[in-house]
Amino acid sequence: MSKSVNKLYKHNAVIYKVILFLITAFAIVYLFPKGGQFKYEFTKGKPWQYDNLYAPFDFAIEKTEEEITEEIKAIEVNAKLYFLFNKKTVSEVKEAYKIRTSFLQTNDSLKDSDLESITLLGNSIIESVYDKGFIEATSQGVINDVNTIVALKKDNQAQDIIYNNLLYSKDVFDLIKSRLGEQPYNYAQNINLTILSEVIKPNVSFDRVFTQKVIDEAVNDISPTKGKVSNGELIILKGDIVEGKKLAILYSLKGESESKLWTKSNYYWIVLGYTILVSLALLMLLLFLQKYRKEIFDNNTKVTFIFFNVSLMILIQTLVVKYNADYLYVVPLSILPIVLKAFFDARLGLFTHVLTVLLLGFIVPDSFEFIYLHIIAGIVTILTVSELYKRANLFISVGQITLIYMITYLAFSIIKEGNASQINWEYFIMFAANGLLSFLSLFFIYLYEKMFGLVSDVTLLELSNTNTKLLRELNEKAPGTFQHSMQVANLAEAAANEIGANSMLVRTGALYHDIGKMLNPMYFIENQSTGVNPHNDLSPVDSAKIITDHVIKGIELAKQYRLPDRIIDFIRTHHGTSLVYYFYVKEKESSPEEEVDITKFQYRGPIPFSKETAILMICDAAEAASKSIKQPTAQSIDDLINKIVEKQKSDNQFINSDITFSEIEKIKKVIKRKLMNIYHVRVEYPD
Repeated sequence: MSKSVNKLYKHNAVIYKVILFLITAFAIVYLFPKGGQFKYEFTKGKPWQYDNLYAPFDFAIEKTEEEITEEIKAIEVNAKLYFLFNKKTVSEVKEAYKIRTSFLQTNDSLKDSDLESITLLGNSIIESVYDKGFIEATSQGVINDVNTIVALKKDNQAQDIIYNNLLYSKDVFDLIKSRLGEQPYNYAQNINLTILSEVIKPNVSFDRVFTQKVIDEAVNDISPTKGKVSNGELIILKGDIVEGKKLAILYSLKGESESKLWTKSNYYWIVLGYTILVSLALLMLLLFLQKYRKEIFDNNTKVTFIFFNVSLMILIQTLVVKYNADYLYVVPLSILPIVLKAFFDARLGLFTHVLTVLLLGFIVPDSFEFIYLHIIAGIVTILTVSELYKRANLFISVGQITLIYMITYLAFSIIKEGNASQINWEYFIMFAANGLLSFLSLFFIYLYEKMFGLVSDVTLLELSNTNTKLLRELNEKAPGTFQHSMQVANLAEAAANEIGANSMLVRTGALYHDIGKMLNPMYFIENQSTGVNPHNDLSPVDSAKIITDHVIKGIELAKQYRLPDRIIDFIRTHHGTSLVYYFYVKEKESSPEEEVDITKFQYRGPIPFSKETAILMICDAAEAASKSIKQPTAQSIDDLINKIVEKQKSDNQFINSDITFSEIEKIKKVIKRKLMNIYHVRVEYPD
């Protein structure tokens, strides 16, 4: 049992990677649409690359969305409009007219014969108005062409009439006036006009609900197909251009084939195929890390970070495709290479981006166009995005990425359509939105720094500010150490630029590498301004312990101030496993007959494990030793630097740092040149 536990503990990092690999693979497969893949790839406007294609089974030719949309528009434009004739209104108007005219007999001096004539004519006018129909004002603007035939519903029966036959308010008023002109008495005419104008009201209204119901029924009856292809019928010849009816038939065949593939019996086979392909892509990523980025591969947090970002991009793109594929190109996939380059390097960023885009090719329409466009954009991202701490750089890079998107899409559109007249300009708006969303990379970088404990150039710039609390405290308590750190930072930055290392990282690491000295500043010679050396009262062993402890205390202080691990690595490694040689020799001289325990005079390490930490070790030792030269000359500086570096090489301090002899020689030249500039001979001014 204990052996099994020990084995698990020993291989816990490998077990974690296996679990992470499986979880990521299954999560991505779960996000994929569960459907079969058509075995032919084709693009509108391009030749058919395969052999002559014959229909493998009977299938219908599906109409395109554009065709169905056009049919719907035609139905809506040509749909007959229905109006409702209200008989109740006619009865109400006649009753109101009867009541009003009955008052005339008692209130006006009219003869019975005159009153009868008025009422007969009034009722005749009412019949004339409602025989045609009086349309209400709110229903008068639904038709542009007054000669359009509409349906008038009476007693649940519809009869076709010309819309122009219906009366508007003005028509009703004119009809009343013209008919009242037949009445012989002017007084009676005025009375009738007044009464009729008040009681007659519209009785025809637009039946919007019923009209829409008729339109909806017609739309529902639209056939989704426009023909049939029989089994064995020729679809397309090899070399034919994929366009027009052939394109429609191929899309129909693709949809029918995928639906036939996607059956319950095939479900697990299709999922298995997806799982294998996704696993291969993720395995390639792990193998790349193991072979070319060993320090990242050995760090489970960093591997988790990379896998998380791949899964996140696939999740976002999948959701967009699922809910509205029209916004496919709004998703800013360029965030992935920007973020990975900010934390790691360009090669890893591009490799991961390409694999992610290849995986997304399974779920997006026009996969070749999508893959090509995003890979080109990813390459441009890697080539242009640099020094994110300079705000203008990101703006310029995002502008270039957006321009590449637009140019590439323009080229694809011209190839598909044969000219530039059919370009969908909405895509350019999407690419512009994609560019704006790419600025979220700064937010993600900040968030990931907090979540995963990583550090970017933006953070390094903030930390390298000498006004930070910790560096101000170092300057106040150990001014000599602070000046030494500044000189080392300048040397290390120049050396890093010379060999293409991360100059911002090594400069920041150099500023903090000796912060442990400020807890006992007077025990370090650069801070002994009074000439008093406290080591004179200590044994060599105790002095060596105080000297070597500045590394441990520096690490503790850095963690207290929450410095990133990448900066703490410089504190850990800047002396490697070297000796405090002065006190070691002093101990041997004081006890010549005893064997000296070398470990008491040795730093605990580890030795440098990157180019940047190796640069700092060389620059730190070179700058400190240069202070011991009484009369600096080019030869003395040259000899000193050669001696220091050769000693570090013989002590195997660089075996884990992935730095070459050629790069070390370049670093030495930079240091020599810089030190000569510092210690150059000045002109002696006269008294």
